[in-house]
Amino acid sequence: GKEVCAEAIHAASKRGDKPFIAINCAAIPKDLIESELFGHVKGAFTGAATERQGAAEAADGGTLFLDELCEMDLDLQTKLLRFIQTGTFQKVGSSKMKSVDVRFVCATNRDPWKEVQEGRFREDLYYRLYVIPLHLPPLRARGDDVIEIAYSLLGFMSKEEGKDFIRLSAEVVERFRHYEWPGNVRQLQNVLRNVVVLNEGREITLDMLPPPLNQMPEPVNRALPLANENKVVSV
Repeated sequence: GKEVCAEAIHAASKRGDKPFIAINCAAIPKDLIESELFGHVKGAFTGAATERQGAAEAADGGTLFLDELCEMDLDLQTKLLRFIQTGTFQKVGSSKMKSVDVRFVCATNRDPWKEVQEGRFREDLYYRLYVIPLHLPPLRARGDDVIEIAYSLLGFMSKEEGKDFIRLSAEVVERFRHYEWPGNVRQLQNVLRNVVVLNEGREITLDMLPPPLNQMPEPVNRALPLANENKVVSV
């Protein structure tokens, strides 16, 4: 997925031994995302009982990955642009500027230029970030990548859960190849986690798969569209 790609970019860079910090902008309430990004001081808002470090400070020297960037509201986009341009930011509730050195990698599953045209994303921020764009096709359009990713995840999850799974049956391989994976890699992770936790054995078989994969008709050969590509931008 996008985060795996971002981590690979980080690992291959001169910052590879420094922190990699990820924030999913779609998973955090809009009134809390500024605090998650920049941190806050004690008493900055109701419930801020102690001072808190944000992702920007935690990533100092390394990489800050902002997933689903287009979910960020325009006011916070302004502060993010200033942070990118100056390398400085203020914690919520503080008047002091902090300086850090971070590399930004940002991702979205929307068309960022369309978001600009429709007034939901700042044009200046778009041009500041859109330096080295990478387009990740959806999992359904990546052929046998889904099988390689599945085996990698299966090995990790089996070890983590203390299970013995080491392979996919031929039927499961075909099912994975022909399923459209609307949730992409996260859905594949969820399916494999479900199977590993609830079953025993060395081979994953069709009867172990959760819905809707265990309810699919026989596959029909057809061309797969490349719509809804994920986009990763590094700066």
